[in-house]
Amino acid sequence: MNILLNEKPIGALPLETLFALRDRVKPDADILILNGFPLKEDRLLVEGDRVSLIRRGEIPSRQELESLMAARHTPGVHEKIKGACVGIAGCGGLGSAVAVALARIGVGQLIIADFDVVEPSNLNRQQFFVDQIGLPKVQALKENLSRINPFVRVEALDLRLNAENIPALFATVNVMVEAFDAADQKAMLASSFLSRVPGKPLVAGSGLAGFAPSNSLLTRRVGRNFYLVGDGETAARPGEGLMAPRVGIAAHHQANAVLRLLLGEEVG
Repeated sequence: MNILLNEKPIGALPLETLFALRDRVKPDADILILNGFPLKEDRLLVEGDRVSLIRRGEIPSRQELESLMAARHTPGVHEKIKGACVGIAGCGGLGSAVAVALARIGVGQLIIADFDVVEPSNLNRQQFFVDQIGLPKVQALKENLSRINPFVRVEALDLRLNAENIPALFATVNVMVEAFDAADQKAMLASSFLSRVPGKPLVAGSGLAGFAPSNSLLTRRVGRNFYLVGDGETAARPGEGLMAPRVGIAAHHQANAVLRLLLGEEVG
């Protein structure tokens, strides 16, 4: 019988159970994952099974972390996304949450860009902390991402994006994320990227202010390589601000669209 243990083949084994394998290989493991699912009961192992053995509180090596993430994902997913590069223009409510989600799933490289600093008002929805107020957003976000997954390569660009520098800065990405606040900047990035970085998909956001129903936020395909998340209507204005729940829902719509694009799945 041949199985994968922490994503490594361990060769032919006699007929064996999950608990017996744990007791023989890593008896202090208290989390046992079989084919992507954590189990608390014993199970007879069969040909082709994927097993991960984890001890709570143990900081894994890069190889171990990758194997553990792969075990939690559908088999084959992690292998496809760990070599991907995603660009994120803007590190505010959308961009910081998208970056966190993509780091957690193990996207191999992120290129993040923003010229702003962390302000107190950002903390109502953005993925920063009180002690990071005053830091450049890209620096603070890179620090936070390194605590989540230290093996994601993060290129932090502390600068203002414009129509001229966008194509060169994001030429190598597999997918681009637009995460600006201002409508004119959103339009500028979409025009520059789609026209001058051909063949690469762009996932943008529009209409996510306030506390309208969650299900009004949709992911739609609006062009050949252009995907739009939001309701297209609820812009921030007096009496209707940007708030963590709805911004977070939209950001995770964007992150999921990125994941589906990297896996070759249909979006919208």
